[in-house]
Amino acid sequence: MPPYQGKHSSAQSWAIASSASGRGRHQVKNRRRRRWIIVLLVLILLIVIYPFAEARFLTTDKRMMKADDLPTDANHLHVVFVSDIHYGFWFSDGNLNNLVNSINGLKPDIVIFGGDYGANHSSALQFFRKLPKIHARYAVYGVLGETDRGETDYETENLTDAMRNAGVIPLVNDVATVRVGASSIWVAGVDDSTLGSPNVRSVASRVSSQDFVILASHNPSIIPDAHLATDSSGRIGWFDLGLFGHTHGGQMMFFSDLLGFTEDIPARYHSGWLTENRADLCISRGVGTSVVPARLFCPAQIHLIELTVN
Repeated sequence: MPPYQGKHSSAQSWAIASSASGRGRHQVKNRRRRRWIIVLLVLILLIVIYPFAEARFLTTDKRMMKADDLPTDANHLHVVFVSDIHYGFWFSDGNLNNLVNSINGLKPDIVIFGGDYGANHSSALQFFRKLPKIHARYAVYGVLGETDRGETDYETENLTDAMRNAGVIPLVNDVATVRVGASSIWVAGVDDSTLGSPNVRSVASRVSSQDFVILASHNPSIIPDAHLATDSSGRIGWFDLGLFGHTHGGQMMFFSDLLGFTEDIPARYHSGWLTENRADLCISRGVGTSVVPARLFCPAQIHLIELTVN
């Protein structure tokens, strides 16, 4: 038989076991607490880093558009629209090369740039001086944004000269005829409404509402005036497709009002596609960033629009 250890020995054993069990529970709680702290820190880090990573994502918005006025020769014409690149410190030469590779990979017939090529006039000049060759079947066009202009007309002329040297036809309150087979379509460019001198009426008067017309301008705030303008015969509804940028789509959800990209622009023109007065309108989120080099639930985009006969 085992030796007698006293009547209190059993109680003492239970006290020791209870103490060990308490320490174990505290250790488990501490481990769980540390895990939750680590998870929380990782989530905070992701929340901070993600907007800067999203700014590097480039998506392609593909859309097929049927049009009554499109000539048969232009059926399945591919138009690529690119806006708000903001070339500079946050958009490098490597980013520019990747962008042009993406454009060329879409095998465009026509490319239209929507302005704000650089962070300022100087970087806009550098954008065109370093722009790789864009392979468009017919032509490449571009309108001006508020960041592109210099302080004088001479600086603006330098920019348009740089555009031509890079193979981009500037459209500043101007209209270009695009020959497609035996037919034609028209690309109309209206100057920026912030720092430029837009003349929608003059541009509209040079085309016919019976023809297929693409209207491009940097700032969508000109859209109401464009709807009121009349063509060479005095008729409204003179353009079929409108392409605009400037807003960045707000760039960062929940903070777009603070950043001011959509200031003084009607809510319906902040981002995306809509139809008004028989015209299809695209307000692009753009490619680059401004104010902060970040995007939140608003990835960068370029557009591939396939035009088809209705």
